[in-house]
Amino acid sequence: MTVKRSLIRRTTALAAAATAALVLAACGGKADAGSSAHDGGHDAPASASPSASAGQAQAANNAADTAFAKGMIPHHRQAVEMADLAATRAESAEVKELAAEIKKAQDPEIKTLSGWLTAWGEQVPAADAAQGGHSGHSMSGMMTAQEMEQLTKASGKSFDTAFLDLMVKHHEGAVAMAKTEQADGKYQPAKDMAAAIISSQSAEITRMNKLLGKG
Repeated sequence: MTVKRSLIRRTTALAAAATAALVLAACGGKADAGSSAHDGGHDAPASASPSASAGQAQAANNAADTAFAKGMIPHHRQAVEMADLAATRAESAEVKELAAEIKKAQDPEIKTLSGWLTAWGEQVPAADAAQGGHSGHSMSGMMTAQEMEQLTKASGKSFDTAFLDLMVKHHEGAVAMAKTEQADGKYQPAKDMAAAIISSQSAEITRMNKLLGKG
């Protein structure tokens, strides 16, 4: 009887130990699962962050900003083209100086505007977008092909007068476009550029009108 009782006690002890081991294993599995679920909870916001950032980037600009950039790039390119003509055709030192200032200001803005369009997934206007006829074009103040041809053929005082007359018109168009951006745009850097264009080009319009004897 003693031997049988001893065996029963050993069997019972082994069974209890096995049960305890199973319980511990089960608890450990649940702990791991909980840990994984907890980690996953942290991972979810992180994986969602790029999508949220992309959404914010897309929401940073609107149709008015895109129209402003796409319109101002060829508008500026034509102004730079006109300014380049002044270097060899203008007679007035003041006209040459003004033309150089226009090119210095607008060249960097063209690069900035192009960078914005690329970042927004939009197409940058082709390099020849400012050329050709502009009758009925939505970009206010743009020179027609005929006007650009006449300016190219002019020199001396006649060039100075033609350049100033056409550039006043050109600047007035840019100011109008910039005011539209300020009113309808959403992208703050574009609205800031619009404000700078209004300020600088309005001052240049006054300056050019004085050179024309209109101020």
